[in-house]
Amino acid sequence: MKFNTSLLSTLLIAVTCGLLLNACVVTENNQELAQPNFQQQKAFTPRAENQFLSQEQAFQRSARVSKVSYKLNFELTGDESFSASSTINFELLDNEQPLTIDLSDAQITRLVINGSTVSDEAIDKSYNAWFITLPAKQLKQGANTVTVSFTRKHSTNGEGLHRFKDPVDNNVYLYSHFEPAAAQQMFALFDQPDLKATFELTVSAPKDWTVFSATKETNITEQNNFNIWHFPKSLTLSPYNFSMHAGPYKMWQDNSGKYPLRLFARQSVAEQITPKHWFTYTKQGFEFFDDYFGINYPFKKYDQVLVPDFLYGAMENSAAVTFAEGSFLTNGEMTQSRRQRLASVIMHEMAHQWFGNLATMKWWNGLWLNESFAAFMATLATSEATEFDNAWRSFYAGGKQSAYRADQRITTHPIEVPVPSSANAFDNIDAITYSKGASVLNQLRHLLGEKVFQQGIHNYLKDNAYQNAVLDDFINSLAKASGKDLSQWQQKWLYQAGVNTIEANYQCEQGKINSFELLQTADKSQPTLREQKVQLALFKANKPGFSLTKKLSVIYQGEITKVDELVGVACPDLVYPNYQDWAFVKVNLDERSFATTKHYLAQVQDPLLRSMLWQSLWDSVRDGKLPLNEYLTVALANAPLEQDYTTLGQILRQISSAKVYLNKGLTSQNNYTKEIALQLEELTWQSTMANSDDKNMQRRWFSSYLNFAHSEAALDNLYRLLTGQHSLENLTISQDIRWDIIAQLSRYQHKKAAELINHELTLDSSDTGEKSAIYAQVIAPNSQVKSDWLAKIQLKESNIPFSKLRTAMSALYPSEQSYLNEQSASSRMTSLSAIDKANGPVFMRGYNQLIPATCSEVSITRLSKAVNELTTLSAGTKRSLLIKQQADKRCLMIKNAMTILQED
Repeated sequence: MKFNTSLLSTLLIAVTCGLLLNACVVTENNQELAQPNFQQQKAFTPRAENQFLSQEQAFQRSARVSKVSYKLNFELTGDESFSASSTINFELLDNEQPLTIDLSDAQITRLVINGSTVSDEAIDKSYNAWFITLPAKQLKQGANTVTVSFTRKHSTNGEGLHRFKDPVDNNVYLYSHFEPAAAQQMFALFDQPDLKATFELTVSAPKDWTVFSATKETNITEQNNFNIWHFPKSLTLSPYNFSMHAGPYKMWQDNSGKYPLRLFARQSVAEQITPKHWFTYTKQGFEFFDDYFGINYPFKKYDQVLVPDFLYGAMENSAAVTFAEGSFLTNGEMTQSRRQRLASVIMHEMAHQWFGNLATMKWWNGLWLNESFAAFMATLATSEATEFDNAWRSFYAGGKQSAYRADQRITTHPIEVPVPSSANAFDNIDAITYSKGASVLNQLRHLLGEKVFQQGIHNYLKDNAYQNAVLDDFINSLAKASGKDLSQWQQKWLYQAGVNTIEANYQCEQGKINSFELLQTADKSQPTLREQKVQLALFKANKPGFSLTKKLSVIYQGEITKVDELVGVACPDLVYPNYQDWAFVKVNLDERSFATTKHYLAQVQDPLLRSMLWQSLWDSVRDGKLPLNEYLTVALANAPLEQDYTTLGQILRQISSAKVYLNKGLTSQNNYTKEIALQLEELTWQSTMANSDDKNMQRRWFSSYLNFAHSEAALDNLYRLLTGQHSLENLTISQDIRWDIIAQLSRYQHKKAAELINHELTLDSSDTGEKSAIYAQVIAPNSQVKSDWLAKIQLKESNIPFSKLRTAMSALYPSEQSYLNEQSASSRMTSLSAIDKANGPVFMRGYNQLIPATCSEVSITRLSKAVNELTTLSAGTKRSLLIKQQADKRCLMIKNAMTILQED
């Protein structure tokens, strides 16, 4: 699965705090203890009466159950409910105890256990709306068959079998999403990853619908006003990898490659899709992965479908991958960054077909390896198989920085953590799971060597095909291929949290280095020091430019690693100790290199090095070492000179974050904040016009101008662009940009904003248009509008789709509206426990962004009180609260470090 990156920054998109490493305990020999053998345990523990499944209960069940197969039958009409039956065939080790089957919130119409029909009264006693308890006396040792017939409402929150009615043409579309344990919202089953099974499917659906699943249909027969779709038995899959989608989808096909490809989307958005991009990247991916893994794609056909209201970026359903519409629809030509993201997400989900679907984790504590590996392979494949050979630089500037930030939080956690229940499966799905894990795999590739690493991956997939595996299986495959003991590596990288920092410490005499060492440090709370292989690079400043004078590969470990090979080398102007980004480690520039960076940044020719130096400056701001106003002086001078598309995006994101710190720390009415705001507005507009000959660079600058435009003159400029009174060469004002302009006009109270929102809805009444209108309405600095929408969000049984509530959440309190944020801050904090208790983790991952944090002593006091007093919060909400508290403290530290305040 790929989490939406915008959600990762706000939800993030996700997670628990303070988890102890108790399920993956490590012995003195650094070997993971074996999972408990529930088959040998005679004690039977009744299952808790709730919707979740504990690891203990799951392993007790899988110790008894084997050889599972499903025959599924669905009757779909497009109405709000559907009818279905699940026939489950399985082997049972013993019939000494009851057995549970998962099925969520259904109305069971018939239950048959081994040929015996269960009475309605008995069904009522055995079904609690979460699972059915099968009495031991009705089970058999050996082969069993259970059939459950039921009706159920479609989901509307993005899980189970989700139903969406298109506001444009009233067509109904269905899609399924099961990870981690939502298959039970669609059919009766053993909903856990280590009970892999085959799935055989029959679906009755309206005649104008298309139905697709993990296999290609064998035939379609007519029955009155419906078609009956017959799908053959699938290969062995974990339940969360199975899927079924149905509706009057528009379909494109491409059979020119090794595997038959299909692409699906709603009819009303078909014009917003360029199938050529999808098919090109997909075929490039298959060529790369078949070769890299040495195992051909196992699932015969490959479907991809864009769906509305999706909770995440994409999901790797076997042979029928779902993608979030919002990330990949475009009104106009796709920008370079969006095409690259499309290629990367296609590669991510495709990598899962082998690593996750073919070879699958045993339990949810292994989910990190699925996602880390897919993130790593997506970057590698995008870099080597597509036009985007800058993919590793994009990864460094984006995902890897998110991982560094997450690993420095109070809520950091090891890459591998225990997951006691399916309720906790996504508690730690964050940048550590995705990007730190991917970075760690990348540095292991450098440590072992490319070919050895690749051979280990092949062996792992071959040995565990169609089975479940644990972390030791993966590590042992790599250890065997390399001939190295990886137990220490596994212990320090996977079971210990925190990011290390390295710094070059050297002395020069008479123009030559006379001593050189690498210093490694760790935060006191996470003291582990690690071993990594890095490249040291030494540079001399020329006029103009920089020259690389020395490059050296070094494996460092411990606090001090002496590098005697550099003694006698010419004294450098700049030393970078993680050149080409092999390692997962923060870099502190030595004093001389820091000064060189500040004065000569634009002259650094290597775009990755330049990106890493920009990051060192920004890290120094976040660490309180470089005043924010001094960073902005460097940024405003150097940003217009940047010609690399990826690095420019990184710089503009940093500047945008700097502006947020100013808005919250000094307030938007502070004189310095006002001055910088006007400079950013002017800089981005002038750069937009100056890049009219490069559409990608122009669009990147214009997007930033949209974000910074706030003065009366700038808002009037946007209004004239919107209404066609003004135009820019090579810049098309697409429907997406129109809504962005309207939102910015509303954000800064343009007099015609409300009128523009209503008028635009008459031009664009699509689902995207409705959400864009909500965003534009809610972001306005209007206390009544915000109060009304906050009430709608907090309402337990809201009739507004969650996707639209989530849109409103993201718009409520932009950084310059801290005074409006404060108006409801106390009441939001007071009600947090009740809202957390009343809603599940999907809702709370969105809602937790509304925890008030306004970069003030008052805010920090309020947050600290909540941390101490709100002791019954869920793990994810507690984590969000701690993150907000730490971020507020950082904001105040950055504010207090500003030399502009000292001068005042």
